Amino acid sequence: MQQERMKQMLKFIRRGLQQTLHFCLSLGLLICLPAAKKVRVSNSVNTLVIDAGHGGLDPGCNGNNEIFEKDVTLGVALKLGKLLKDSLPSLKVLYTRTTDKSLKLWERPNLANDRQADLFISIHCNANPNKAAAGSETYFMGLHKSEGNLEVAKRENAVITYESDYKENTRYGGFDPDSPEGHIIFSLVQNAFMKQSLKLASGIESHTSKLSPIKTRGVKQAGFLVLWQTSMPSVLVETGFLTNSTDRVSLKSNDGQQKIALGIFRAVRDYKNSLELLNSVNGK
Repeated sequence: MQQERMKQMLKFIRRGLQQTLHFCLSLGLLICLPAAKKVRVSNSVNTLVIDAGHGGLDPGCNGNNEIFEKDVTLGVALKLGKLLKDSLPSLKVLYTRTTDKSLKLWERPNLANDRQADLFISIHCNANPNKAAAGSETYFMGLHKSEGNLEVAKRENAVITYESDYKENTRYGGFDPDSPEGHIIFSLVQNAFMKQSLKLASGIESHTSKLSPIKTRGVKQAGFLVLWQTSMPSVLVETGFLTNSTDRVSLKSNDGQQKIALGIFRAVRDYKNSLELLNSVNGK
């Protein structure tokens, strides 16, 4: 009996030490992270950055060797940009890429910050070993509430390993894409635009699910590097699962991409109109 109690006590102590170590590692990473860009409060949408995820040497996830993520994201991004330019000519639309080229991850939010964008939309495709997993998800910055959300963030954040100097790059503050603590810590860094980002993300899922055969899995939170240092409302759209045969049919077709782009466009339009209405009510 005494030996069994001793084993339980040692197990309890070991668990406590592990939790303490995880906390210290997370705190250390928080201290090492470079400060986020200065938050710029905007009551209008004049400039928007569309980020086509992956590209160049980074193909993203593989759609059964039929299509790669980088091609889907670029297709949706260009279609979205055209819709915005044609329907909202006063809106300035910028792209992180318009061709199949490689980008360092930090360059994506950096463009939005430098151009003082009012919205940042990063477009991606999902993947899962379980081929039955299907549907779209739109994320905003925050603490993941499930292991599934964490795995999505880990996969997207792992793109920094394509950069040979990512371990020494001070822009990433020593971030380790294999460390769960590294992903968790981002929820403590940037929550300034949570309400606005949630509103935009909700609109995207609502509109795209009405137009596209790809079902919605809802709005979620997780720690994404590409959203981390943006100084404006930002979302990351997982348009569907390339590993699911049904989703893949829509994702690789022009018509399917157009429907997704139209859904995102309508969400941006509604978000922009809501701000303008609020400004008119407030006499701004």
